[in-house]
Amino acid sequence: MNWRTGWRPKDKGNSRRARQKKRGEKRRIMERRNAWLKYQDKKEIFEFCEGYRRFISVCKTERECVAQVIADAKERGYRDLEEVIAQGETLRPGDKVYSAIMGKSIVLFSLGKKPMEAGMNIVGAHVDSPRLDLKQNPLYEDGGLSMLKTHYYGGVKKYQWVALPLALHGVVAKKDGSTVQVALGEEASDPVLGISDLLPHLGRTQMEKTADKVIEGESLNILVGSIPLEGEEKEPVKKMVLRLLEEKYGILEEDFQSAELEAVPAGEARDYGLDRSMLIAYGHDDRICAYPSYQALLDLEMPEKTCVCLLVDKEEIGSVGATGMQSRFFENAVAEVLNCMGEYSELKVRRALRNSCMLSSDVSAAFDPNYPEVMEKNNSAYFGLGLTFNKYTGARGKSGSNDANAEYIARLRRVFDQEDVSYQTAELGKVDQGGGGTIAYILANYGMEVIDSGVAVQNMHAPYEVASKVDIYEAYRGYRAFLKEI
Repeated sequence: MNWRTGWRPKDKGNSRRARQKKRGEKRRIMERRNAWLKYQDKKEIFEFCEGYRRFISVCKTERECVAQVIADAKERGYRDLEEVIAQGETLRPGDKVYSAIMGKSIVLFSLGKKPMEAGMNIVGAHVDSPRLDLKQNPLYEDGGLSMLKTHYYGGVKKYQWVALPLALHGVVAKKDGSTVQVALGEEASDPVLGISDLLPHLGRTQMEKTADKVIEGESLNILVGSIPLEGEEKEPVKKMVLRLLEEKYGILEEDFQSAELEAVPAGEARDYGLDRSMLIAYGHDDRICAYPSYQALLDLEMPEKTCVCLLVDKEEIGSVGATGMQSRFFENAVAEVLNCMGEYSELKVRRALRNSCMLSSDVSAAFDPNYPEVMEKNNSAYFGLGLTFNKYTGARGKSGSNDANAEYIARLRRVFDQEDVSYQTAELGKVDQGGGGTIAYILANYGMEVIDSGVAVQNMHAPYEVASKVDIYEAYRGYRAFLKEI
């Protein structure tokens, strides 16, 4: 939300406003100004968002995101922390390192001039998104068709995933120690997969069900083949699919047991709207915050304080597991960096975390004119108004939220206004309407200052989400300003 100056011409006489006017003092009034209007030449916005469009078109799993971040970071001089440790090197201010875990979460450090125990400036997002995971024994045949069983991941409306072209991304780990990368359905020459829906002519009973029951979780089965393998009498279509998988990827049916395969919407992100002002894509939540977060860090020169970008897995299912934010992954990485600087102690690790400031970069819900009843307009996020701050998320009585400090928000306002970053504040819908969660409260457990800040999107958690390009660019500018100035 930007602050602008303005006069109130109706004030006359000896009122306080009139006296202020005579002294040449300005009153500040709050005005929401569309960020597009700041830019005579919008080329920089579109160029930045084209880079993001390419990123999100290719990076459709947490593994793919982390791999791309590592590649980009190495080009900008970042080194693997494990290599630094193995070689017994000493880290110094100006050095840049990263640490990844299981290929699904990553933290990048740009070491600053001040000691780490003075605190870090952290931007953090998650790189997992709602999807359909293949079960451990997914392949079967029924009615002359070969199918794959799935288990949905994260909060989805199941009916949105039927009659949709799907791609298959992920890895298959084999007993010999090798790993097979799978990305099927993205090239023009690739086949796509999908889940069938019931035709309306036979859907009377289905249409009487509530939305959460129209499509059951166990009915999200993916059709993958219909040609039988010649000479086979038992499950010939399934056996044909297995032959194709072996020929293309060298994998056997038993290899599904050690696979992580995700069904996601097929195809690239696209410009949205006649004016191309928006992007429609799978996985905006939360890669739309992850991309500007790490780009802001990569573009940073020698910082005063150590600056960090933290991109994690499993947020959509509670930030659990070894690669989720509730693990010790980040804390351990901080300890390792301090050790490589010759400054490790348990107390210094605790101080470094406690004295830090963080922007928990996560999406917010954008106002949608089709569904105004769930929003409170004075506290909604809108397309075109820039980066969105959520002082708290949670549900109903702020349950499960990190309620950011007023003093911290004031500091952020000052920095963002100095850098002319467009921003707004919002809640995630009306009180008692719903709510949401992020990784903010987990980092706040260390005692650091944390607030949610991200890009507002429509269609959140749908197979295709929509966001404003200028909001994406303002997020990048905001994260960069935060890293430099806080």
